[in-house]
Amino acid sequence: MFDDIGRMLLLFWRTVRALGLTGRQRAKVFEQLFEIGNASLFMVCLLSLSIGGVLALQTGPEMAERGLQGLIGGIVGIAMCKELAPVMMSVLIAGRVGSAMAAEIGSMAVYQEIDALRTMNINPVHYLVVPRLVAISVAVPLLVVFSDLVGWLGGAIVSFNNPQIAISFSAYFTNLSEVVDPEDVLNGLIKSFIFAMVIGVVACHQGLQTIGGPRGIGRSVTKAVVNSIVIVLLLDYVLTRVLQAAGI
Repeated sequence: MFDDIGRMLLLFWRTVRALGLTGRQRAKVFEQLFEIGNASLFMVCLLSLSIGGVLALQTGPEMAERGLQGLIGGIVGIAMCKELAPVMMSVLIAGRVGSAMAAEIGSMAVYQEIDALRTMNINPVHYLVVPRLVAISVAVPLLVVFSDLVGWLGGAIVSFNNPQIAISFSAYFTNLSEVVDPEDVLNGLIKSFIFAMVIGVVACHQGLQTIGGPRGIGRSVTKAVVNSIVIVLLLDYVLTRVLQAAGI
Protein backbone atom coordinates (compact mmCIF):
# COMPACT_ATOMS: atom_id res chain seq x y z
CA MET A 1 0.00 0.00 0.00
CA PHE A 2 2.72 2.47 0.99
CA ASP A 3 4.70 1.54 -2.12
CA ASP A 4 1.65 2.31 -4.28
CA ILE A 5 1.07 5.62 -2.48
CA GLY A 6 4.69 6.61 -3.01
CA ARG A 7 4.57 5.72 -6.70
CA MET A 8 1.33 7.68 -7.17
CA LEU A 9 2.77 10.75 -5.45
CA LEU A 10 5.87 10.50 -7.62
CA LEU A 11 3.73 10.21 -10.75
CA PHE A 12 1.69 13.23 -9.65
CA TRP A 13 4.88 15.27 -9.10
CA ARG A 14 6.27 14.28 -12.50
CA THR A 15 2.95 15.23 -14.10
CA VAL A 16 2.85 18.63 -12.39
CA ARG A 17 6.39 19.34 -13.58
CA ALA A 18 5.33 18.55 -17.15
CA LEU A 19 2.19 20.73 -17.17
CA GLY A 20 4.05 23.36 -19.19
CA LEU A 21 4.00 20.94 -22.11
CA THR A 22 0.19 20.83 -22.21
CA GLY A 23 0.01 23.34 -25.07
CA ARG A 24 1.87 20.96 -27.36
CA GLN A 25 -0.78 18.29 -26.82
CA ARG A 26 -3.83 20.51 -27.11
CA ALA A 27 -5.55 18.11 -29.49
CA LYS A 28 -5.19 15.18 -27.09
CA VAL A 29 -6.48 17.30 -24.20
CA PHE A 30 -9.60 18.29 -26.16
CA GLU A 31 -10.10 14.68 -27.24
CA GLN A 32 -10.03 13.55 -23.62
CA LEU A 33 -12.29 16.45 -22.58
CA PHE A 34 -14.89 15.38 -25.11
CA GLU A 35 -14.67 11.75 -24.02
CA ILE A 36 -14.92 12.57 -20.29
CA GLY A 37 -17.38 15.44 -20.44
CA ASN A 38 -19.72 15.20 -23.37
CA ALA A 39 -20.03 11.43 -23.28
CA SER A 40 -20.93 11.54 -19.57
CA LEU A 41 -23.60 14.25 -19.74
CA PHE A 42 -26.58 11.94 -20.17
CA MET A 43 -25.62 9.75 -17.20
CA VAL A 44 -24.86 12.82 -15.09
CA CYS A 45 -28.28 14.25 -15.96
CA LEU A 46 -30.14 11.07 -14.99
CA LEU A 47 -28.17 10.58 -11.78
CA SER A 48 -28.46 14.21 -10.66
CA LEU A 49 -32.17 14.44 -11.41
CA SER A 50 -32.73 11.28 -9.37
CA ILE A 51 -30.55 12.45 -6.45
CA GLY A 52 -32.27 15.84 -6.21
CA GLY A 53 -35.71 14.26 -6.46
CA VAL A 54 -35.02 11.58 -3.86
CA LEU A 55 -33.52 14.13 -1.48
CA ALA A 56 -36.66 16.26 -1.69
CA LEU A 57 -38.87 13.17 -1.43
CA GLN A 58 -37.11 11.96 1.73
CA THR A 59 -36.82 15.27 3.58
CA GLY A 60 -39.89 17.13 2.28
CA PRO A 61 -42.65 15.23 4.14
CA GLU A 62 -40.68 15.37 7.39
CA MET A 63 -40.26 19.13 6.99
CA ALA A 64 -43.93 19.54 6.04
CA GLU A 65 -45.07 17.83 9.25
CA ARG A 66 -43.33 20.62 11.16
CA GLY A 67 -44.54 23.38 8.86
CA LEU A 68 -41.05 23.93 7.41
CA GLN A 69 -41.62 22.77 3.85
CA GLY A 70 -40.61 26.23 2.61
CA LEU A 71 -37.01 25.39 3.57
CA ILE A 72 -36.72 22.38 1.30
CA GLY A 73 -35.07 24.40 -1.49
CA GLY A 74 -32.17 25.40 0.73
CA ILE A 75 -31.72 21.83 2.00
CA VAL A 76 -31.55 20.36 -1.50
CA GLY A 77 -29.36 23.23 -2.70
CA ILE A 78 -26.75 22.91 0.05
CA ALA A 79 -26.69 19.11 -0.01
CA MET A 80 -26.22 18.98 -3.77
CA CYS A 81 -23.52 21.60 -4.22
CA LYS A 82 -21.42 20.85 -1.12
CA GLU A 83 -21.62 17.07 -0.88
CA LEU A 84 -23.77 14.94 -3.17
CA ALA A 85 -22.78 16.38 -6.55
CA PRO A 86 -18.98 16.31 -6.08
CA VAL A 87 -18.94 12.88 -4.42
CA MET A 88 -21.44 11.13 -6.70
CA MET A 89 -19.95 12.62 -9.87
CA SER A 90 -16.49 11.50 -8.74
CA VAL A 91 -17.75 7.97 -8.11
CA LEU A 92 -19.40 7.97 -11.55
CA ILE A 93 -16.27 9.29 -13.27
CA ALA A 94 -14.08 6.79 -11.40
CA GLY A 95 -16.24 3.94 -12.66
CA ARG A 96 -16.65 5.16 -16.20
CA VAL A 97 -13.55 7.21 -17.03
CA GLY A 98 -11.00 5.92 -14.52
CA SER A 99 -11.59 2.35 -15.63
CA ALA A 100 -11.20 3.34 -19.29
CA MET A 101 -7.94 5.18 -18.57
CA ALA A 102 -6.51 2.22 -16.66
CA ALA A 103 -7.58 -0.24 -19.37
CA GLU A 104 -6.19 1.85 -22.23
CA ILE A 105 -2.81 2.55 -20.62
CA GLY A 106 -2.67 -0.98 -19.20
CA SER A 107 -3.16 -2.45 -22.67
CA MET A 108 -0.32 -0.29 -23.96
CA ALA A 109 1.90 -1.49 -21.11
CA VAL A 110 1.08 -5.17 -21.65
CA TYR A 111 1.62 -5.02 -25.41
CA GLN A 112 4.89 -3.07 -25.00
CA GLU A 113 3.66 0.12 -26.63
CA ILE A 114 4.94 2.14 -23.67
CA ASP A 115 8.37 0.55 -24.12
CA ALA A 116 8.18 1.59 -27.77
CA LEU A 117 7.48 5.18 -26.71
CA ARG A 118 10.58 5.13 -24.49
CA THR A 119 12.61 3.70 -27.38
CA MET A 120 11.51 6.69 -29.51
CA ASN A 121 12.58 8.99 -26.66
CA ILE A 122 8.96 9.94 -25.88
CA ASN A 123 8.22 10.29 -22.18
CA PRO A 124 5.09 8.22 -21.38
CA VAL A 125 4.13 10.61 -18.57
CA HIS A 126 4.22 13.60 -20.93
CA TYR A 127 2.44 11.76 -23.74
CA LEU A 128 -0.16 9.71 -21.86
CA VAL A 129 -0.68 11.05 -18.34
CA VAL A 130 -0.54 14.85 -18.69
CA PRO A 131 -3.39 15.22 -21.25
CA ARG A 132 -5.64 12.88 -19.27
CA LEU A 133 -4.98 14.56 -15.94
CA VAL A 134 -5.55 18.05 -17.37
CA ALA A 135 -8.75 16.97 -19.11
CA ILE A 136 -10.28 15.20 -16.12
CA SER A 137 -9.36 18.11 -13.80
CA VAL A 138 -11.30 20.49 -16.06
CA ALA A 139 -14.20 18.20 -16.95
CA VAL A 140 -15.24 17.00 -13.48
CA PRO A 141 -15.82 20.48 -11.93
CA LEU A 142 -17.85 21.46 -15.00
CA LEU A 143 -19.91 18.28 -14.67
CA VAL A 144 -20.46 19.09 -10.98
CA VAL A 145 -21.89 22.52 -11.86
CA PHE A 146 -24.22 20.84 -14.37
CA SER A 147 -25.12 18.25 -11.72
CA ASP A 148 -25.97 21.01 -9.22
CA LEU A 149 -28.37 22.66 -11.64
CA VAL A 150 -30.09 19.41 -12.65
CA GLY A 151 -30.29 18.22 -9.03
CA TRP A 152 -31.90 21.48 -7.94
CA LEU A 153 -34.41 21.12 -10.76
CA GLY A 154 -35.18 17.53 -9.72
CA GLY A 155 -35.84 18.67 -6.16
CA ALA A 156 -38.14 21.44 -7.42
CA ILE A 157 -40.18 19.05 -9.58
CA VAL A 158 -40.72 16.60 -6.72
CA SER A 159 -41.52 19.37 -4.23
CA PHE A 160 -44.13 20.83 -6.57
CA ASN A 161 -45.81 17.55 -7.52
CA ASN A 162 -45.75 15.80 -4.14
CA PRO A 163 -49.01 16.62 -2.30
CA GLN A 164 -47.28 16.25 1.09
CA ILE A 165 -44.89 19.10 0.22
CA ALA A 166 -46.73 21.11 -2.45
CA ILE A 167 -44.64 24.26 -2.69
CA SER A 168 -44.36 26.36 -5.82
CA PHE A 169 -41.29 26.62 -8.00
CA SER A 170 -40.89 30.27 -7.06
CA ALA A 171 -40.95 29.51 -3.32
CA TYR A 172 -38.50 26.64 -3.79
CA PHE A 173 -35.96 28.63 -5.76
CA THR A 174 -36.38 31.72 -3.59
CA ASN A 175 -35.39 29.72 -0.52
CA LEU A 176 -32.58 28.06 -2.46
CA SER A 177 -31.14 31.42 -3.52
CA GLU A 178 -31.36 32.72 0.05
CA VAL A 179 -29.50 29.74 1.52
CA VAL A 180 -26.95 28.79 -1.13
CA ASP A 181 -24.01 31.22 -1.41
CA PRO A 182 -21.23 31.31 -4.02
CA GLU A 183 -18.90 29.94 -1.32
CA ASP A 184 -21.06 26.81 -1.11
CA VAL A 185 -20.70 26.19 -4.85
CA LEU A 186 -16.97 26.91 -4.57
CA ASN A 187 -16.76 24.28 -1.82
CA GLY A 188 -18.04 21.61 -4.19
CA LEU A 189 -15.81 22.79 -7.04
CA ILE A 190 -12.68 22.57 -4.88
CA LYS A 191 -13.62 19.07 -3.79
CA SER A 192 -14.39 17.94 -7.32
CA PHE A 193 -11.10 19.34 -8.65
CA ILE A 194 -9.09 17.43 -6.05
CA PHE A 195 -11.16 14.27 -6.54
CA ALA A 196 -10.59 14.51 -10.31
CA MET A 197 -6.82 14.69 -9.87
CA VAL A 198 -6.93 11.69 -7.53
CA ILE A 199 -8.94 9.63 -10.03
CA GLY A 200 -6.64 10.58 -12.90
CA VAL A 201 -3.43 9.81 -11.01
CA VAL A 202 -4.70 6.50 -9.59
CA ALA A 203 -6.04 5.31 -12.97
CA CYS A 204 -2.89 6.25 -14.87
CA HIS A 205 -0.65 4.74 -12.18
CA GLN A 206 -2.51 1.43 -12.26
CA GLY A 207 -2.36 1.42 -16.04
CA LEU A 208 1.39 2.02 -16.13
CA GLN A 209 1.99 -0.74 -13.55
CA THR A 210 0.00 -3.35 -15.49
CA ILE A 211 1.66 -6.71 -16.12
CA GLY A 212 0.41 -10.19 -16.95
CA GLY A 213 -1.65 -9.98 -20.11
CA PRO A 214 -5.46 -9.59 -20.25
CA ARG A 215 -5.87 -10.83 -16.69
CA GLY A 216 -3.45 -8.17 -15.51
CA ILE A 217 -5.46 -5.50 -17.35
CA GLY A 218 -8.60 -6.65 -15.52
CA ARG A 219 -6.82 -6.47 -12.16
CA SER A 220 -5.53 -2.97 -12.92
CA VAL A 221 -8.98 -1.73 -13.92
CA THR A 222 -10.52 -3.15 -10.73
CA LYS A 223 -7.80 -1.66 -8.52
CA ALA A 224 -8.09 1.72 -10.27
CA VAL A 225 -11.84 1.98 -9.67
CA VAL A 226 -11.83 0.62 -6.10
CA ASN A 227 -8.81 2.64 -4.98
CA SER A 228 -10.18 5.83 -6.53
CA ILE A 229 -13.54 5.50 -4.80
CA VAL A 230 -11.98 4.66 -1.42
CA ILE A 231 -9.56 7.59 -1.59
CA VAL A 232 -12.34 9.96 -2.70
CA LEU A 233 -14.55 8.97 0.25
CA LEU A 234 -11.69 9.29 2.72
CA LEU A 235 -10.60 12.63 1.28
CA ASP A 236 -14.17 13.91 1.40
CA TYR A 237 -14.14 14.00 5.19
CA VAL A 238 -10.69 15.59 5.36
CA LEU A 239 -11.55 18.25 2.78
CA THR A 240 -14.85 19.01 4.51
CA ARG A 241 -13.03 19.71 7.77
CA VAL A 242 -10.35 21.80 6.04
CA LEU A 243 -12.87 23.85 4.04
CA GLN A 244 -15.02 24.41 7.14
CA ALA A 245 -11.96 25.67 9.00
CA ALA A 246 -11.23 27.98 6.06
CA GLY A 247 -14.80 29.32 6.14
CA ILE A 248 -15.79 27.91 2.74
